Amino acid sequence: MLSGEFYDSRDPELIEIYHNAKQLLLKFNNLSSRETSKKAQLLKQLFEKIEDKVWIEAPFFCDYGNNISIGENTFINMNCIFIDNNKITIGKNCLIAPHVQIYTASHPVNAAERINTNSSGAPYNTFTKPVAIGDNVWIGGNSVIVPGVKIGNNVTIGAGSVVTKDIPDNVVAFGNPCKIVKKL
Repeated sequence: MLSGEFYDSRDPELIEIYHNAKQLLLKFNNLSSRETSKKAQLLKQLFEKIEDKVWIEAPFFCDYGNNISIGENTFINMNCIFIDNNKITIGKNCLIAPHVQIYTASHPVNAAERINTNSSGAPYNTFTKPVAIGDNVWIGGNSVIVPGVKIGNNVTIGAGSVVTKDIPDNVVAFGNPCKIVKKL
């Protein structure tokens, strides 16, 4: 899965990781906003790496959790969805607005290639690419980050953007598809 090759999303080992993540998320998303230490403990169990002073608003959703790393002082607002079938790395001091979606999984666009005719495994072919977000990044609400994208340091992504290509350091970018509109 992490190598980017087609994989069986219904593999028993992956399903067990998925169920574990869903159990932790159920607990996290149902805790009171005042139960910050319990929330932090659950996130440490869920994620590959989470640094100090990370704040994640509930509800939060992901597939596995163990492919997500988040740097210190990062804030993730409510209703974010991280499809972490590959690595999602988020730097320090980031602001991720409500309803941001980060995807690492994809499928072939050609239906004949997408449908898995092999009798074992999932009925469709899936592959993944990692997503990396640098330090000091602000991603506006309702933005979508597609598989394989790298966003540099000190970047602002405008609300509603669909980020389909890498974004270099020190820029403001927005739109569908997301384009650089200003160098900082």
